[in-house]
Parts: sequence; C-alpha cells; structure tokens
Amino acid sequence: MARWRLPLYLIAGILSAYFVAAYVILPQIDERKERRHPDLRDAERLTHTHTGLPGDPLNIALVGSEEDVVRALLTAGWRPADPLSFRSSVRIAVDTVIDKPDPDAPVSNLYLYGRREDLAYEKPIGHSPRERHHVRFWKTDKLDEGRVVWIGSAAFDIGVELSRTTGEVTHHIAPDVDAERDLLIADLTKSGRVEKLRWVNGFHQELQGRNGGGDPWRTNGRMAVAMLSPAKH
Repeated sequence: MARWRLPLYLIAGILSAYFVAAYVILPQIDERKERRHPDLRDAERLTHTHTGLPGDPLNIALVGSEEDVVRALLTAGWRPADPLSFRSSVRIAVDTVIDKPDPDAPVSNLYLYGRREDLAYEKPIGHSPRERHHVRFWKTDKLDEGRVVWIGSAAFDIGVELSRTTGEVTHHIAPDVDAERDLLIADLTKSGRVEKLRWVNGFHQELQGRNGGGDPWRTNGRMAVAMLSPAKH
C-alpha cells in the first residue's frame, strides 16, 4: 500500500495546482487585462452628419497623447486636412474640376459624442483631390494602459458629387472600409510608430450600411487598436 502513496500524492498535487491555476490565478490575470484594456465594443459604432444621419463607420483606434497621434500620422506620410469653410469648399470643387493637386484639402465634418472630429488627416493620390485616403479621430474618455484612446473612421474618397441625401457637395467613399483601416495600420507600422497592435473582433454587428451621402459600406466587423510609441521631445 505504501508504494502507491507517492503516485497518489503526485496526482493530488497536480489536481490541486490545476484548480488553483484555473479558478484562482488565471481569472485574476484576465480581470487585470480587462481593466488594462477597455472593452471598445461598448463604444459607438457609427459617426453622424450634422443633421443626425448615419455617417461613416468607426474602424480604428490609436492609443497615446495627441502629440503621439499627430507625430505618428505625420511620420507615416499622412497630412492634416484644412478646416472646412466656404472658401476651402469652393477651392476643393475648383481643384477637382481642373485636376489641381490639393494635399491639404478639407474633409466634411462628421460627429461623435456630440462634436465634430478632433483630428482629420489625409493621404493624397495623384493630382486631384477627387481621390484620397482620409481618417477622422475623436478623443475618448477611455484609457488603455493609462493612455488616452482616440477612435477613428478611415475611408477612401472616390469622387466629388452631390450627396444623395442632402444635395450638398461632398466626397463619396469606396465601400471597402476595411481596406483603409488596414492601409493606415500598415503605414503606421512601417513608420515604426506602433508599439503593439490588437484587434477587437465583433466590434460591428451590422456588417454593411450606408452613410449620410448614400454611399454603401461593408466591413468584417473588426476594430484595429494600435498602441503608439510616445513622441520624443
């Protein structure tokens, strides 16, 4: 009988260690992770126009200070868009007609949390503001590892036309908003400004829709979250 005691003690010890790890240690680790990373799935999903119509879908988040975000976008080759005004709207219309480059052309305002975007950046294509990559960001009240979360909407402009819903002059976006999300993440990663990248699966439950201009969009529902390198002074 004595010779069986050691194996029994080993089995009992292994089972005890398993239960402690599975039901005590790992749940505490997961809980700390949840506190460290906010659950962005409880955030807004869509932007809105000034009249309250659905805007472009949110699909990317950057983590860091405003200086971190601005430095990362500039390093990645994205430029700040000029503020929207009557003068800048006329300029972009004229530049579109005559195919004149306008790398700082304004983007129309979209709204989240009751305010328009805090930052707007773009990446021009060719010689006309008709086509361009662009992204809008809003500062949130969420923290990720103690740093501010900026949530954004990246899309690709494919032309300037009259809005199908408001009649205003506006850009129309390409349907595949995931491609723009992935392009911006790739640019930021290549620039060396991304410390960590994670994905929020199932951020969007509705995988397709239309924005305020009547443009269709589609997504796989994932939100990219990039932790940025702190800007060095």
